Amino acid sequence: MTKSEKQELIAQGLLLPLMEEFYTIQGEGYHKGTAAYFIRIGGCDVGCHWCDVKESWVAELHPPTMADAIVDNAAKYSNTIVITGGEPLMWNMDPLTSKLKQRGLQVHIETSGAYELTGVWDWICLSPKKLKLPTPRVYERANELKVIVYNKDDFRFAEEQAAKVNKECILYLQPEWSKRDKVVPEIVDYVMANPKWKVSLQTHKYLNIP
Repeated sequence: MTKSEKQELIAQGLLLPLMEEFYTIQGEGYHKGTAAYFIRIGGCDVGCHWCDVKESWVAELHPPTMADAIVDNAAKYSNTIVITGGEPLMWNMDPLTSKLKQRGLQVHIETSGAYELTGVWDWICLSPKKLKLPTPRVYERANELKVIVYNKDDFRFAEEQAAKVNKECILYLQPEWSKRDKVVPEIVDYVMANPKWKVSLQTHKYLNIP
């Protein structure tokens, strides 16, 4: 395959930088506790300083993999597929998600929403970041809003983001893992005072699973 042919397949979303894929339990948000197959796509320029998968940022470090091969592998494990990153919306998600849906699978995404929404989704978890805000269409389509709380200013940011999502969107506040001891009590107090919000915890880390 020539370099130009490879670039064309990447542009079409038929070839994607696959960082890792694994079968585990969804640890966060609305679907926590559900068995799911995770597909982690490389590439992200949002640049969160507390990101726990910084190795996902550089797409070139991860092998370009055909969407058909990713789908064939995912279909062996679970009916629920979670596409995450990195930032998966840096790439055209239409082919991958269409192929997963053709297999009768439930397809979820975890995204910052910083890029235009592509793909066919059963569930969209929007986790916006201050450095690069979501696009309008992602706000409109989000099923859950998950705001990471690192410091007190994140409560202000959370309310700002909640005002932009659709009325059916479920609202979550989740402690940044390294600050959990400090911010969990603050989140608990905030949710009790503002019950439109729910608490999300990274339960997979407590369970010591991927």
